[in-house]
Amino acid sequence: MYDILRRKNTGLKSGVVDFAQRLVRTPSPSLQEGEIARLVVEQMELIGYDQIVQDDSGNIAGIIFGRDAGPTVLLNCHMDSVSPREDDNWTHSPYSGDIQGGRLYGCGASDCKGGLAAQIFAGALLKRSLLPLCGNLIVAATVGEEEGASIGIRGLIERTLPELELDASYAILGEPTELGLYYGHDGWVELEIKVEGRNDLTVDGAANAIFENFNSRIKRTSDRSRPEEFSAKTPLYESRGGLRRAIIELNSRINDSQEPDTVIEQIKHEALLSVQSAGTVAVDVEIRKESQTMYTGTTTIVRKLTNAWSIDPFDNLMERSRQALISAGCNFRAGKWRLNRVGMATAGGVLTKDYDIRTIGYGPGNEEVIHGPNEYVEVEKIVEAVYGTASIVHGLIGIPVFGWTSAAI
Repeated sequence: MYDILRRKNTGLKSGVVDFAQRLVRTPSPSLQEGEIARLVVEQMELIGYDQIVQDDSGNIAGIIFGRDAGPTVLLNCHMDSVSPREDDNWTHSPYSGDIQGGRLYGCGASDCKGGLAAQIFAGALLKRSLLPLCGNLIVAATVGEEEGASIGIRGLIERTLPELELDASYAILGEPTELGLYYGHDGWVELEIKVEGRNDLTVDGAANAIFENFNSRIKRTSDRSRPEEFSAKTPLYESRGGLRRAIIELNSRINDSQEPDTVIEQIKHEALLSVQSAGTVAVDVEIRKESQTMYTGTTTIVRKLTNAWSIDPFDNLMERSRQALISAGCNFRAGKWRLNRVGMATAGGVLTKDYDIRTIGYGPGNEEVIHGPNEYVEVEKIVEAVYGTASIVHGLIGIPVFGWTSAAI
């Protein structure tokens, strides 16, 4: 069986690499994914997915139906990527899609357009190999992950899949793992610390004291050897109706043993301690909210919270995926995302915590190079991810076959 997958995957190599290049060459800032969504639909149509759906959020879901109603495996990558900053020193153009030294360069190459190409072509590999599936495969390209706290995947799970009478049993994220099998990461919460009072000098002094307290606790070294814990923005001030208000935006890491409410209470407590000698001010802390409009015109309110999450590394999903990779002759490495920089996350917290869908990660990218200049993904790892992903999917929902050879089909 794996010989069949290997041989067929060789024939798909040029196609998946070309598609990954086209994805990288297509700018897709968060909530502006319309053009890349069109490319995804076109590629799924060429591959021959059984059904392709574009929902009101702008997500694209390609479905390959199995012989039974379930179980269903959800493969997921987001279509959006962070925009390059003006001070980023790119050697390659952010949207060149250049391949040099076996690496595909460009904005979003690792996070996670290489993974998106691999997941879509994993469906192509399963179809070409004629390996029967018992359950269903959904390949979902979603919107609003980078800026929208995974609002796209929420719409997919809450509305789109129920309308299709589908229910995801497992999820595999194509986020950058360098082909490791990942099972969790820390979370982040974006907060607003509000300081109010009637005396301008008192409010300004209190806000500056709070900012300096948290800003001094940033634990990131110049060589990025230690993950960031906090990020604070300088206070913004306004005066209205006889009141002075200062707002400090703060990002805080949440580890797997913490609850967001506990983190918020701790930060409020520290903020109050910082202003004890400043005079009479009111201090409040709340999760930051934004109104966001997707490229389809759908608008929603987003809470800027990413839950920490983890599944048991010996969970049945991990074990079966590990066995599939080993049987396929792939290298196996278990781990968790480090998320070294502020705000980095995946949809795993939403899937596991909000919808109780067991989730793992398996993708070709490298999280150490994302969100920065000269982001890249190794071409051979994209190709290997197609094979590895298809092997995992078949291990989870495939019908066992014995004695099949390339000549037999």
